[in-house]
Parts: sequence; C-alpha cells; structure tokens
Amino acid sequence: MPAIADRLKNVSVSASATMSQRARDLAANGIKVISLSSGEPDFPTPANAVEAAHAAALAGDTKYPPLDGTPPLRQAIARKFKRDNNLDYDPSEIVVAGGGKQIIFNAVLATCNPGDEVVIPSPSWISYADIVKFAGAVPVPVDCPQQNGFKLRAEDLEAAITPRTKWLFLNFPNNPTGAACSRAEMKEIAEVMLRHPDVWIMTDDMYEHLIYDDFEFCTIAEVEPRLKDRVLTVNGASKAYAMTGWRLGFCGGPKDLIEAISNVNGQNSGGTSTITQAAVAAVLDGPQHILRERAAIYRKRRDFVVERLGAIEGIRCHKPEGAFYVFPNIAELIGRTSKKGRRIENDTDFVLALLDEHHVTTVQGAAYGMSPFFRISYATSMEQLSEACDRIADFCAGLK
Repeated sequence: MPAIADRLKNVSVSASATMSQRARDLAANGIKVISLSSGEPDFPTPANAVEAAHAAALAGDTKYPPLDGTPPLRQAIARKFKRDNNLDYDPSEIVVAGGGKQIIFNAVLATCNPGDEVVIPSPSWISYADIVKFAGAVPVPVDCPQQNGFKLRAEDLEAAITPRTKWLFLNFPNNPTGAACSRAEMKEIAEVMLRHPDVWIMTDDMYEHLIYDDFEFCTIAEVEPRLKDRVLTVNGASKAYAMTGWRLGFCGGPKDLIEAISNVNGQNSGGTSTITQAAVAAVLDGPQHILRERAAIYRKRRDFVVERLGAIEGIRCHKPEGAFYVFPNIAELIGRTSKKGRRIENDTDFVLALLDEHHVTTVQGAAYGMSPFFRISYATSMEQLSEACDRIADFCAGLK
C-alpha cells in the first residue's frame, strides 16, 4: 500500500477535536453531553455580516478572488488596525487567508528552514507546535507558570532564544489560559526582542476584544514601534464576531513578509471566499457596540465558572483577564480513583473519566503543554455552565 508522508508522523490529532468526537458518539447513543471543549462563540454572526454576504452573492461576486484579499476588505482591515490598535498598515501590507490558522501556517512555511526554532510560550494553542513541526522547524516551549499568571517572563524568553531562533509566537489573551499581558509586561518582552533583530515576531490577537475588568489590550508592534518591521500582527473575525465557520483570518506586516505569505497562499488555496470577505468587511466597518455587549456576557460567565470551580475541593482556578477559557489546576486530584474505579494518573485520565462518567467534555492540559490542568470553554449558556459545574463537582466529590 502507498505510504503516508513522514512529516505527518510528528503532527498530532487535535485533542479538542478528539473530545468533541467522543461527545458526539455519546450523544448518538442518547446521552446528554455538555460540551465545554470547543473554543467557539455561542452567539450568532452579526446580521450586517450575513446581509453583506447575501448581497455579494446576489450581485454575482462569486469569482476567483485576489490571492491577498479583495481591496475593500484589505482597506477595512487597515482601518481596523488603526482604530483598534493604532497601527498604520497600508493595504499592500495586509493579506487575507482562510482563517488565522492558515495565515500562521503560510507564514511559517514562507520563513522557516529545517532546524529553525520557534519560541512558543507554554501552555499554548495546540496547532502552533504542529504547524512548526510540519515545516521541519523545531518548537521551543517556554513555561509560563500559574504562579506568574500564565504570562511570559522576560528572563525566560531571553534564555530560550538561540542563533537558530526564527520566530517568537505571542498569544495574549491566551488560549488555553485566558491570560493577558499588561502594557508594562508587553514592554518587557519587547525590550528582549529589541536585542535580537534577526527574529520575527508573530502576535495572534484573535481574542483582543475579549478582555474584562477594565484590562487594556495591547499588541507588541503598538507597544514598541521599533519592532513593527518584523512583527506579523494576526487577527480575524472568528472569535470577536462569532464567525468561526466563515473561515477568514488576516494579518498586517512588512511588505516582503506579506508578499511571501501571499505566495504560499497562492499554492495552497485559490484565495479566500469572496462571500466571506464581503461579510467581514461589513462587520469591521460596522457598529462595534456588539463587541462590548458580548464581552460583558462573557465576563459574567467567567466570574460564575471561577467561583463555582473555586468551591470544589481539589481544584484551584486562576481568574483570567480575557478570552473565554479557564485553566484549572487539578494537582490535588491526581492519584485518586473515581466511583467507577478509574484511577486518575494525569489530566488526560481526568478529562476522559469526567466525560465517560459525568458526560462533560473538557480538554486536558497536556494537549497545551502543561499538566495537571484542564481547559474549560465558557462560551456557552449560563444554564449549561451551571449544570456542567454541578457535574464536575459531583465527579470530584466521588474521587477517593
């Protein structure tokens, strides 16, 4: 039988996707499963996006798009960067792709040679390391411990950079922890990077509008303008505007890097859906009050979940600044046995037993590079969150 490429041997299957599939299997057997594993907003796409997409389709805007994105969308993105981040990007310094993941994938393929290193604060989104491995490069995780609020410390970053370092990846607010960096903390990171002029910086700002308690979002190219000519600022519509299924990400960066990303884009896609581009242009240029309204709802959910989990013996839950995740510590529960006789040796055992015995899906911290933790997404209704927390409490109470 013909063989599969060796490069896939080092690429893992998404843990969150695996948990979601297990949940679907249980649901197919009539079991009520509460899913807290998906990083997907439960709100509808804004109406003006849907209307713009419909209008574009009716107008016949259904042909091949420009590889770097339609001019109206890239102009809208440039306005967004200026309005929200005080960053000046010409439309020629912006490229669009089928999601933030494709932007990052194309950027890594465009810049990394085999053996190059990519510094990734850990815990981190599952796909970062696998994208790096796919390109033949080496992910270099840097621990961001709970006692430091899951944030990257300047001294740890400095120690991780070597002559082989090609990229630093940043993601604050963070998936899976929800941690966000203050301006002072980001400035410390920037000071380190000023000493390493041959390293690119990618900042994944997908959760920029999901910030709570008057915390101020900041992005590194705005905090330290001297870095802007080697920063790739990545964003999209999926999280802020509840458009995960529309599949569109975008980035701003130096023109030579943007052209390289667009070149890769031309080989792994024929551009991004014209219908989606019309929709995203509409939400970026439309009323933005929906972002504040939804963030207020997420904040209430966060506060509820943190309080409920904090009352469970054996769980320690840090209160995050942003995103829609919490990342509780379950070190005190390791080594115990569930009511059905399953021994909890690690966080993977914990989330699997929680699903099989109490029918709540979460994701193990090991998938993100830090144990023993588990990730909960609170991007669901308060009713669902309340019942899920009841089930988690019952499960933990039964561990002996």
